[in-house]
Amino acid sequence: MIPVLSVKGLSASYRKNLVLNDISFEIEPGTLTSIVGPNGAGKSTLLKVILELHPKLTGSVSFFGTSYKASKARIGYVPQRGSVDWDFPTNALDVVMMGLYGQIGWFKWPGRRHKEKAMNALQDMGMADYAERQISQLSGGQQQRVFLARALVQDADLYIMDEPLAGVDAATEKAIMDTLKSLKSRGRTVMVVHHDLNTVEEYFDHVLLLNRTVMAHGPIEESFTNDNVHRTYGGSLRWVGEGITC
Repeated sequence: MIPVLSVKGLSASYRKNLVLNDISFEIEPGTLTSIVGPNGAGKSTLLKVILELHPKLTGSVSFFGTSYKASKARIGYVPQRGSVDWDFPTNALDVVMMGLYGQIGWFKWPGRRHKEKAMNALQDMGMADYAERQISQLSGGQQQRVFLARALVQDADLYIMDEPLAGVDAATEKAIMDTLKSLKSRGRTVMVVHHDLNTVEEYFDHVLLLNRTVMAHGPIEESFTNDNVHRTYGGSLRWVGEGITC
């Protein structure tokens, strides 16, 4: 079976500081993978490098057995909410329709079918009533739901998300996880940078423990062990067991 994502010997730096060192792993189809590690471990950088948003020093990346360029239409990406200019003058429906530009074409007007598809995605995220609302007027959780709807409308085979649960309310967290589990049940593959070790076992079936290099990767029951978590977090981990904190 061809991996959805294959990373081999990947290294990257910021201002001559090595932040990713000899990263190698494969993501199997139909899995829901959590990427966890301490602050500064390179989690967001890893996503940016494999999506060609940041240059790599060494290594190779392939999606579905081919290049990112050839696979781009099959990949949905949700960046960190803090990296988005939420003051940009646009409404929620327009943000979601941006996810359809690959189908519409950048210099064509969206048709009724495209608008209906975008509205359905907003409906799935409980945001249909906010379609005409300016994104700057939405709460953090509502903004995150809109960005997830933008990814969903692409109908991708692989979804890559950078901390979609960070700073959201409990209802939004449940809505997002219900959506991700639904994607997995339909055979889609999901990778999520996650910050809460307490919910890794509940939410995900695979885990990638990262601290500049891969410390462990695989099914939760095999890889998400106290020893692996301690090795990944080192002195920044205060307690492991019921109620892991870092």
